[in-house]
Amino acid sequence: MAATLSDVARLAGVSIKTVSNVIHDHPNIRPATRQRVLDAIAAVGYRPNLTARNLRSGRTGVISLVLPTLRNPYFAELAEAVIEAAEREGLSVLIEQSRGADAGARANTAQLVDGMLFSTLGSEAEDTGLYAQLPAGPHSPVDHVTMRNTEAIRAATEHLLALGRRRIVALGARPGDTSGAGSLRLLGYRQALAAAGLDARPELERAVESWTRFDGAAATEALLNSGTPFDGIVAFNDALALGALRTLGQRAIRVPEQVSVIGFDDLDDARYSLPALTTISPGREQIATLAVQMLAERIAERGEPLPARTITVPFALVERESTAQKAAD
Repeated sequence: MAATLSDVARLAGVSIKTVSNVIHDHPNIRPATRQRVLDAIAAVGYRPNLTARNLRSGRTGVISLVLPTLRNPYFAELAEAVIEAAEREGLSVLIEQSRGADAGARANTAQLVDGMLFSTLGSEAEDTGLYAQLPAGPHSPVDHVTMRNTEAIRAATEHLLALGRRRIVALGARPGDTSGAGSLRLLGYRQALAAAGLDARPELERAVESWTRFDGAAATEALLNSGTPFDGIVAFNDALALGALRTLGQRAIRVPEQVSVIGFDDLDDARYSLPALTTISPGREQIATLAVQMLAERIAERGEPLPARTITVPFALVERESTAQKAAD
């Protein structure tokens, strides 16, 4: 049988009201009494009735995280970071997949949670971060924590240029994408080339259907079959880069001696590829932490809501084996 408030009160030698005050963090409790009650709660294994508490407070203590897919490792690792950040705020997370659907998909959990975090899609490419919104309707303020897509890919391209690479492939361009993460990253690639006095070459901007290992491998295979010379690859995410590494290895093309490869996301898998993948760390954990904190602030709001806020987090270039050497003479 589950432990009750009475069990805790009896063991601690206090009233049920005192136990309730400790559970609800009432300030006017002596430290010694509070500790005695907490010890008794642990000893009997008491768990508060969250349903009853939430009915009284009008809150669920749950937020939703809506992601396009969990098959993409980036979103799976982002979900883990959000769950850890939510636990620090005393919140639980309900995860839902939108599978590329628009904002309407978020209505599935809107009535069950105190707030929502979501990532939208531009032509099925990763978005630039997380949005935070209360489930109060489409006109409620929306906060956005985003990453530096353009600056980060520019830095990735400049890294290869500094190694002496001059025919660098942009792997992940998307036909018709004018505002999503893909277009922002393509812009950074082109900016780096222009600053180095190089022209962007259409044959080196390789389009893919989606940002997966399969598409990275297939696009690299097509590039090799075309006979187009190249000595570097800037992949717009790590999954594409890992697929490219697979194809290059199968075709006996040495990385980094013949071709340098850099990705974007700093997935766990990037550390264990052969060779280990140089990548951009876009600030995933910081994005998750800030998005959860901003949502928690909105949940606790009283009166006039805060205006919509946008925060852009810094990135870091993580150099590993796939760009360890300069271009061969």
